[in-house]
Amino acid sequence: MKRRNTFSRFPAPWIVLILLVFGIQSAWTVTITGLVSAPDEPLSLWYRQPANQWVEALPIGNGRLGGMVFGRIDKERIQLNEDTFWSSQPYDPANPEALENLPRVRQLIFDGQYKAAENLINSKMLGKPSGQANYQPIGDLVLEFPVEGSVSEYRRDLNIDTAIASVSYSVKGVTMTREILSSPVDQVMAIRITANKPGQVAFSTSLSSPQQVAVTHEGLDTLVMSGSGGGGGRIRKPGTLRFETRVRVLPTGGTVVVEDGKLVVTDADSAVILLDAATAFKNYRDISGDPTPITKAHIQAASKKTFDQIRADHVAEHQRLFRRVTFDLGLTAASKEPTDKRRENFAKDADDPQLPVLYYQYGRYLLISSSRPGTQPANLQGIWNGETTPPWDSKYTININTEMNYWPAESTNLSELHEPLFDLIQDISETGRRTARIHYGAEGWVCHHNTDLWRATQPIDGAFWGMWPMGGAWLTTHLWEHYLFTGDRDFLARTYPIMKGACEFYLDFLVRDPNTGYLVTAPSNSPENRHARGSSICAGPSMDMSILRDLFAQTVETARILGRDLEFRGEILKAREQLAPLKIGKAGQLQEWQEDWDVEAPEQRHRHISHLYALFPSNQIDPRKTPELAAAAAKTLDTRGDISTGWAIGWRINCWARLHDGDRTYRIVKALLDPSRTYPNLFDAHPPFQIDGNFGGTSGMTEMLLQSHSGDIELLPALPSAWPKGSVTGLRARGGFEVDIHWKNGTLDRAVIHSVAGAAPGTSSNCRVRYGDKVMELTLPAGGSRTVSEF
Repeated sequence: MKRRNTFSRFPAPWIVLILLVFGIQSAWTVTITGLVSAPDEPLSLWYRQPANQWVEALPIGNGRLGGMVFGRIDKERIQLNEDTFWSSQPYDPANPEALENLPRVRQLIFDGQYKAAENLINSKMLGKPSGQANYQPIGDLVLEFPVEGSVSEYRRDLNIDTAIASVSYSVKGVTMTREILSSPVDQVMAIRITANKPGQVAFSTSLSSPQQVAVTHEGLDTLVMSGSGGGGGRIRKPGTLRFETRVRVLPTGGTVVVEDGKLVVTDADSAVILLDAATAFKNYRDISGDPTPITKAHIQAASKKTFDQIRADHVAEHQRLFRRVTFDLGLTAASKEPTDKRRENFAKDADDPQLPVLYYQYGRYLLISSSRPGTQPANLQGIWNGETTPPWDSKYTININTEMNYWPAESTNLSELHEPLFDLIQDISETGRRTARIHYGAEGWVCHHNTDLWRATQPIDGAFWGMWPMGGAWLTTHLWEHYLFTGDRDFLARTYPIMKGACEFYLDFLVRDPNTGYLVTAPSNSPENRHARGSSICAGPSMDMSILRDLFAQTVETARILGRDLEFRGEILKAREQLAPLKIGKAGQLQEWQEDWDVEAPEQRHRHISHLYALFPSNQIDPRKTPELAAAAAKTLDTRGDISTGWAIGWRINCWARLHDGDRTYRIVKALLDPSRTYPNLFDAHPPFQIDGNFGGTSGMTEMLLQSHSGDIELLPALPSAWPKGSVTGLRARGGFEVDIHWKNGTLDRAVIHSVAGAAPGTSSNCRVRYGDKVMELTLPAGGSRTVSEF
């Protein structure tokens, strides 16, 4: 992910974005008096004032339909997203000039003329267009209330155990309450507005949008906003994707009428608002759908249920996923403070062990809310974006960020939420065949460092960033990881053609380095990092070689399990043996490039730690199995530093956990939770907002408590002294196991190992459980459990 961290480097649109996101004055004017206490549920984000900035609003989502709830008193704003609403339209970015220039670019690289190679790539080998589409906001739901003067006992909160946002306050002796949810069951956003006295609910409802829209009404209780848009962005093709937002207001008592394009409710006892949004998107090739029947059907079906029924079904479905994992480090008085204050106090060393727990579970909440079977995968901002020109297009940056989004999916027991990413991988394995053929004259498929709704796979942005042909390969390793956790052979059989196709590309693309004799990728780069020779362009960076070692080994093992492609397996293994190896450089560091350039690179504290892919998420570096490489990785991490962009801090947490340094890892957790890297609503701050840091933090804390990449189920491998007592239940380990861990006085008290997958009824599963240097062999019947307290 490219860094933009100095104000002077932002072009004019980014200046506007910063003013919009961070605000220059309050957007609410009602005075608030009195202090309200914390909600009963400790897994809540809560505040004593409405959101002024977008990064203070609270996110809700059902995987597809997202909202940012501001909690304003007199003019509520709920900013809306639908996961298929993107700019532009289906397009073909292939560049026929690329292939004929490939030999010349390679020769320039091997001759050491890296800048000349970069310039030639920029002029002849980037996609046409050299940008991609961006994720777009649908608009806003606006609720206006006749409130003047002051209110008391104001609180807004997001209960992440129920996935319900709430706003409450008292005005003139009446307590007003709003509940807001986005239901994965009924596929609508549902809002209930109540008062503790009859006839006191009055408000107006309207829709607005930054897109080109028309708003009409149907009857006296429904508004429909329709349009198309998203513009063309950097693709320069018009946005032709049609969308519709439909909202219906159902009051109890009182009246509802249409006035000036608004639905106006007066003298009601309560009211329910149902909202849906949909687009004409059918798949990345086809936008001939009709959103109207979709929104009508969802609203009509939900209208037949009471809010209590909608709420109960929503909570049950959310908790089916969310409550699979519990994490407890104890509660202190500090946890009773509002979330924005807790964040500030934690940076000042407040005794608040539950704040990391809240952040951890918030990461799981965000994944549940932004990625469900049948939806689009979580993008750079999950499903939440309020800007028509969002940072880095709010798309899929696959040189780290998209992968990081899904690091916690398997280990934190949310395996099915991985499915949207698998669907994306299937799509780019199709579009990537054209890129492989036209750009490289190769079989198989390839994807570079970004993709979008239209599944473009070309190199974009500029050679410095975009000439990295490894994004699809890295994503493909997620398929194997899913199998390791679930033992799902049917899944493996379905996805093997994707793995095979990726290997076919690299067997054609790899070239022998005349200077070393190894097979290397060329052209490529170590993502976004300039080496000592004035460019990022190079041959065979360490990350590429590590990804290919994994891809090749995983594909061979998959073919073996399935009994397929014996000859092809041999080709892959032969190529794997000739890949350039990991190296230790002159400063004792893990080399980022084939040449020992690291200490001469201009950015010694670069945010990317791409060559440490071999440490995490891969298992090629391990403190016990490869101690010298592990020491070199630690040297690299020391050089890079603990403080970086939000997502990069998240990666560092995972890496130090793999090196079994619990206290160092915890210090970096604290850095991630610092107000400079976590916004008031606990969104990750690059800055600006990127959601991957949230997911990286959740994954990293999981790695502190449980690891299974080395073949062992390792308990508390990086437990910090700051967490002397606690428990975690429901974590998943490779091999099909679920693990509960309890500890006290900084040492293991007991663990329960459950066999949950990978063994047929009547058979058994074997595992090795490790705690420090102690190892225990276990045999568990399918569905069985074993408690371990002493080794």
